[in-house]
Amino acid sequence: MTLAHGLGGASDLPIPASFAILGGTAALALSFVILFFAWRRPRFGGRDAGRTAPAAISRLVDSTFFVWALRAVGLLVAAYVAWAAILGPDLLVNPTFGVVYVWLWVGIVPMSLLFGPFFKAVSPSRTAHLVLSRAAGLDHGRGLAPFPERLGYWGASVGLFAFVWLELVYPGNQYLGPVRLWFALYFAVTIIGSLLWGSRWLERVDPFEVYSTLVAHLSPWARRDDDVLVVRNPLYNLAHVPAGPGLVAVVSVLLGSTAFDSFRSSNSWLRFSQQTTANVALLETGLLLAACLIVGLTFTAATTVGVGDIGPSRRLHPAALAHSLVPIIVGYMVAHYLTYFVETGQETLILMSDPLDNGSNLIGTAGLQVNYWLSLHPTFLATTKVLAIVSGHVLGVIAAHDRSLELLPARLRTTGQLPLLAAMTLYTFSGLYLLFGV
Repeated sequence: MTLAHGLGGASDLPIPASFAILGGTAALALSFVILFFAWRRPRFGGRDAGRTAPAAISRLVDSTFFVWALRAVGLLVAAYVAWAAILGPDLLVNPTFGVVYVWLWVGIVPMSLLFGPFFKAVSPSRTAHLVLSRAAGLDHGRGLAPFPERLGYWGASVGLFAFVWLELVYPGNQYLGPVRLWFALYFAVTIIGSLLWGSRWLERVDPFEVYSTLVAHLSPWARRDDDVLVVRNPLYNLAHVPAGPGLVAVVSVLLGSTAFDSFRSSNSWLRFSQQTTANVALLETGLLLAACLIVGLTFTAATTVGVGDIGPSRRLHPAALAHSLVPIIVGYMVAHYLTYFVETGQETLILMSDPLDNGSNLIGTAGLQVNYWLSLHPTFLATTKVLAIVSGHVLGVIAAHDRSLELLPARLRTTGQLPLLAAMTLYTFSGLYLLFGV
């Protein structure tokens, strides 16, 4: 199995990479100027926007059978992969690696964009929590005690950092032992925590559920306050990401880790890491942490500097605007992992038929062949990367501008947004440079 993260570099662009980088950055700045003149009042505040979903779809997704069918699928896939992880060979032909690093981590993005909070529906931890709570006579929503809201999303940010460290830094990430240990701890924390503090624990602490739910706010599916399923502009959904302590840390880890992955794949870092006598894992741990901190600190500064003295609400601005980074994260994920997901994802599907590497064809996919269309069309791929990053940043600017119109007094609605525009411009330039310029 190939665990490299894709093709489509600077040499494959139909225009010089420098033009793409500067053009993408300029497009972001231009979009803000247009918004300033054409978008003078907030538009995404209403919670009841959207059209009621077709009745057949609503009946299906709300049916007990469908809900439990999804839970059963989640449990069966988890059990199948656990079987492969425990009894299968400790080699890259074991599908466990592809399921964890490709289907789960990268696949969360397209699945959540298409279907809403996908992971919440299939989460084995949620199903185990529900079954165990009922068996113990507990209220699965509350658990034994109320969830400490001051904890917010901090637990999820720690879990996300631990996962990206395992995937990107830890030298033994292609051995089954560390992967088994990581997920044993993950299930212990999520299931025990949910029994103590209810389903709210999973909503705020489960790293995969938090990630999926964030991305799902860019899907067209939503629930009104009366729980009716509706279809609406994804930017309305994005505006209703629940803010809370630690949300900035979550988006900083997601964005910073992807930037770090681009950097560590660069020729300059590869040359350095092969020549140095220093502990590369330690250096990369520091760089990963630094990348996440840089995103978090620049975003926090950009959302608090320039807003003036507006009282205690100033410290709430970063979390209130953190949703604007979600489209940027999605754009980076598409740009950085598209080939990896499509091609290594197919390879994982093939390997799933033979989890013990004994010649089996359990699910009938062993005879399939990987389609390398993306790798064979690098110009299309490189152009898609640029468009993904620029589109994500433009949507982020729209979301930030709309929220700023709600938060800032009229006298600060222009100058108060300039630091955030500068930060997003920096993210755009850095993202394109890391993909094409290093």
